[in-house]
Formats: sequence, structure tokens, C-alpha cells
Amino acid sequence: MANSTPPDALANIAKADSESRLQYLVKESRKQQQLWILIDDDGCVMLNSEDEDCVPVWPNQEFAAAWATGDWQHCKPESISLAKWKSRWTDGLSDDELYVAVFPNDQEEGLILSPYEFEELLNKGS
Repeated sequence: MANSTPPDALANIAKADSESRLQYLVKESRKQQQLWILIDDDGCVMLNSEDEDCVPVWPNQEFAAAWATGDWQHCKPESISLAKWKSRWTDGLSDDELYVAVFPNDQEEGLILSPYEFEELLNKGS
């Protein structure tokens, strides 16, 4: 589903602090019943923090697509329903010792959560 958020509002959201972006992602993901990742021919795109390997997630296609530049220009946004995320991704990421990079901005800043912490927030809707 395409997002109808005006471009200036999208820019303000992207500039918000990590906690505000997390809250926005949770709210939008619950409303749309999906979240977004980037994929290429090998699967989902990964980020590396100092300590963890992470799967970045975004609240809508526009934010995910904004990351498909430079080294990632061959990637494309893909939605994942929250039902599928909860039934497959949470356990799968945890089993692979991967984390979730929540709505990273263009400076690659974002909160890093365990898959179970992230699912708990999605369930609470906080």
C-alpha cells in the first residue's frame, strides 16, 4: 500500500531522533499491518553495527526505497506482513543471532533491538 504522507512530513520524520522513529515505525506498521525491508538477489539487506549484524526495517516503501542508493542501488523494497514477521522472522532472526535495526536514518543511526524486543513493541503498539 502506498503511503500518502506529504514529502515534507516524510523529511521531518526521517530527521527525528531514533526513539521517535521507532515510535513512528511501530504506529505505522500496526496501522498498515506490514513493515518494509530491502532485498537483493541474495535475500534481505544486512547492516553491521559495532557488535551486531542487523536487518534494517522501515515503516513504509518510501523510506526503504530511499536507502536503495550507492552500494544498495540494486536493492528493492519488499513488504512483510506483521503476521509473517511474527510467525517466521522473529524466531528466524533470533536463531541466526541477528538483530533488528529499527528505521535507520541516512547516517545509519537507529535503535538496535533483539527480534523479541522488537516484536514485543509491535504487540504493545507503544
